[in-house]
Formats: sequence, structure tokens, C-alpha cells
Amino acid sequence: MKHLTALCSAAALLLAGTAFAQDAAPLKIGASLPLTGNFSIAGAKHRAGYELCIDMINERGGILGRNVELVVSDNRSDPATAINQYERFINVDGVEAVYGTFSSRLSFPVANILAKNNMVHPLPAGGALRIYTQGHKNIFYFQPNAAEYVGASLAGVIRDLVPEGERPKTAAVISADDFFANGVWAGLLGEKVMDPADGSEVADLAPGYLADSGIEVVFSERWPEEGFNDWLNLANQVKRANPDLIIGLTASAEEAVQLTRALKTVRATPKMVYFSQGTQAEFLEGTGASAEGVLVHTSWHKDAPFEAVLGGQPFSNLDFVAAYQERFGEVPDEDAAIPFAVCQGIEQAILGAGSTDNAAMGEWLSARTREEPVRTILGRFNWDERGLPADKPFLMTQWNDGELQFVYPTDEFVGVDKLTHPKNGF
Repeated sequence: MKHLTALCSAAALLLAGTAFAQDAAPLKIGASLPLTGNFSIAGAKHRAGYELCIDMINERGGILGRNVELVVSDNRSDPATAINQYERFINVDGVEAVYGTFSSRLSFPVANILAKNNMVHPLPAGGALRIYTQGHKNIFYFQPNAAEYVGASLAGVIRDLVPEGERPKTAAVISADDFFANGVWAGLLGEKVMDPADGSEVADLAPGYLADSGIEVVFSERWPEEGFNDWLNLANQVKRANPDLIIGLTASAEEAVQLTRALKTVRATPKMVYFSQGTQAEFLEGTGASAEGVLVHTSWHKDAPFEAVLGGQPFSNLDFVAAYQERFGEVPDEDAAIPFAVCQGIEQAILGAGSTDNAAMGEWLSARTREEPVRTILGRFNWDERGLPADKPFLMTQWNDGELQFVYPTDEFVGVDKLTHPKNGF
């Protein structure tokens, strides 16, 4: 609580001493987001999360006595466009800080540009390990860990929640040929992670989480990153392999919907299903009863009792859920919650540094510890030297009775629901 109290006190003093704040120039923060294209649904929710956070900060007096102005551009889900937009933010629009974009595919090249311009780079979505092994300073990931380590949570569910005689023995792993999905694949199957810049080895993940869990991979296939529509043929191949466990590593919730519908059409009968995407309301709307029993990892859950700070005042995850519902008339999902947490983190960094000097902000963020963390609606954050969170587990959720329930880990906080197993097919 000492860190929380200090932040609140610092903000109060800053606000009290800036009666002239109404006339101060706005503090511009830039965000390039995929508002159209393949990632548009997530991009729109990221914008909503950023905007809600900034509006609430401004209602509380702004940052350092200045109102915050969000400068948003649509990168159309295109990496080259995202690069150009961040360069424009810095060199033309005069932003003093930035928020990250969505997806590893966009975040990887953007990281290089922001590093060259000595900007703090807070990522809401960019879990590929390769992003964090380039030697960039001042890069900070606002989710629990890199994609390559997501499989540890699935392995934990199987080990801790499924009786030994009922655990899956075979698996089919199907995946988009996507930065994030490929990272999860590498961890599950125990592959080497290579640096795309020079071909050097980043990590050797052998034997992989599935082999460690005693699970044999009986079918594996990747589909193209864009333009894929042969879902029924893919689902039939999975069904013929007859796996106990189906793992679907999609690049978007829309792909998770298409895959689920195809598996239902061919009447696949797995005992367990895990997807890398699917926490969104759109997934349930697009799949209905077929979503029952599907496991999805997540960085956030609406019932998590995380305590944080916003605008110099205590602000909990439950406060965020209420504020989002009041603004948008619906319960938020993680695609809105994660960018809200990024916004909280950058506010705390500016207050901690006492300015928008990005070098000072980066030093303050790098100095966070478990005892003195950044506090957000996603919980506590402090980072290792690569920019990955330290000692922060993913949450595992499961769709049951039309509700996304938190099932693992069982000791993270109260309110854990019982795992439904087996799924008994689609």
C-alpha cells in the first residue's frame, strides 16, 4: 500500500499546485491502432479502453496539471502503416508519450522505431518473445508473459485440475501462421525460437509443455495468416486424428468463431479444447452452445479484485467494470481492459518521473519491484531486463452456461469456479 499511497499523495500535491492547469498545453499521447482490417474488432476495443482511461484522468485534473489528449490513427492492421504513424506522432504531431498497438505482427516493427526515438514503449498486445530479445530499452509488456510461455497455464490446468486417469493423452495443434500464435506453438511443441534479424537462437523450448504433460501430438497444421477460409477441411482433418485435446491458436476472436463452427459441423468429439483467443463476447455470440467447456487463457477477468490507482485516486478493477458499463452499456473484455491498464501505467510513470521525459519514465518503470509495482486493473506489474513481467501468471478461463468463468490458478484470488471436464465434443 505504500506505493499506492505515495502515488496518490504525489498526484494530489501536483494537482493542488497547478491552478493554472486549465491554460496549460495538452499532454499529447499517440496510439496507432488497427481500426480497420483483420484486427479491427480488437483495435476498436483498444481505442475504447484508452479513451475511457484518459477521460477519467482528465475528470480528475489531468497529469501534472495538464489535460491529456489522445492522438489516434488507423493503421489498417498493416505493419508499414503503423511504423509511419508512430514516426509521425513523434516528428510531426509532437506527442510526449505513446501507447502500444495490437498484435505481435504490428508491435515487432513498431518496437524498433520507438527504440530509435528513445520512447517508452508500453505494449498492450505483443507477446512474441522475439520482440523482447532485440536489446531495446524502455519496453514494457502489460500482459503476464510472452506467448512462448502461455502453455504453462494449460499444463497447470491438466496437472492440477484433471484426475490422472482422465487427462488427455493425444492432442491436435492447429494454428494461424501469426507472430503470437507461432510463439504459443513453439512453447507447446518444444521448438527453438530464432531471432529474425540475424538467425540466432533466442530460446530452446524443448521438450515443450505437451511432451512434459505426457501428451502425444497426433496432428498439427498451420493455416495462412490472411485469406484462409478452408475451415471445414481443416476441421475434418482434426476429427480424423481423433485427439483427446484440441488446441486452436488463432490470431483473432473471429478466427476462433470460424474454427469452432467448423468443428461443430464435422461433429468433432474432443474431451478438452483450448483456444488462444475467445474471451470476447463476439466469440460467444458467434458460437453459442458450442463454446461450452472451451478453455481460453486471459490476462484479465471482470471479477478479479485488483486494486489500482487512477488520476491520483484509488481505482479498482471493479470500478473499471462499472465505468465501462456506464459508458458503453456492456461488460468489458480483456481487449478493453489491457489498454486501460497501459494508460494507468504511463500515468504512473509520468507522475513517478515528475515529467514526460521518456528516459526518466523508463528508469522509473524499470525500477519497479514486487513490493513497489505499477498498480493496474490487471494487477501488479514489475518487469525483468527484457521488458517481460516478473512472476505474473496467466489466468485460465472457461465458457460455462454462457459465462466466462475463472478456473485457474486456484490460489490467485477468491471466486474460482470448478473446471468442467470432459467437454464431450462440440
